[in-house]
Amino acid sequence: MSNPNKKRLRRSMMFLNAQKPSLIKDPYIYKADSIMLDLEDAVAENQKDAARFSLFHALKEIDYRGAERVVRINGLDTDLWKEDVRVSVAGGCDCIRIPKTETAEMVKAVEAEVIKAEKEFERPEGSTLIMAALESARGVLNALEVCESSERMMGIALSGGDYTKDLQTKITGTGVELMGARQLMIIAARAAGVQCFDTVFTNLNDMEAFRREVEIIHMMGFDGKSIINPRQISIVHEIFTPTQKDIIFAEKVVREIDSKKALGIGVFTVDGKMIDIAFYDGAKRTIELAKASGVYKGDL
Repeated sequence: MSNPNKKRLRRSMMFLNAQKPSLIKDPYIYKADSIMLDLEDAVAENQKDAARFSLFHALKEIDYRGAERVVRINGLDTDLWKEDVRVSVAGGCDCIRIPKTETAEMVKAVEAEVIKAEKEFERPEGSTLIMAALESARGVLNALEVCESSERMMGIALSGGDYTKDLQTKITGTGVELMGARQLMIIAARAAGVQCFDTVFTNLNDMEAFRREVEIIHMMGFDGKSIINPRQISIVHEIFTPTQKDIIFAEKVVREIDSKKALGIGVFTVDGKMIDIAFYDGAKRTIELAKASGVYKGDL
């Protein structure tokens, strides 16, 4: 049941209210890697059915031109989520995002509904991926079990607003209050072989602070960031896309290791830096990311 899209490029994941046709009819023009069609917080309680109707027709009729289509369903503590899953799968979404995830059992409950819907609407088995938003102290502490809960799990995402409320603090802009969750989540994601996404940055008037935050999470090893406005996309893509300097160095590392290991040479220098076999996987990842981002012109 391996899904080739599980490891796809996801630098940016843009939230959109699934109820509003003006927002979801052509968001592909902004070139976010993933589009997050929201049935949860963005939609008023008395508008959930209307949002599902809008979502279904958008999924069936709009060509999103390569952007991944993720649907954030309502929480498992509501009576809404099962129909959310059913409509999303019927429409052909690529992934279901589970809000307020705290345990592997919650993921398995959603997975069971996804399987039923894939059968009901004759979609290929395993075609619908799952991701989990961790929004509480318990959810963050259970990050590894959530990551390992399903073969469909493609990644976890931090929801900073709810998480900081649970910590009895608030978003400060310094990143201090999110440091522990970010570190634990990226470690769990890497241990489980899934992706990891950072929380939204809501102050659209401070793009420099946004840039600094994206640089920090990039250094930490995150795969991408959740965003709320198209203005944020170019900064995220710039930081998460390898530079030509990075690519050239990665190519040199791969070529040197490929040639030297056959000769039994384990340690050597590239551009004055000491290199050994431990650098190989990282260099290959840089090249693969460059290919996925459309900036690779080499032949490896």
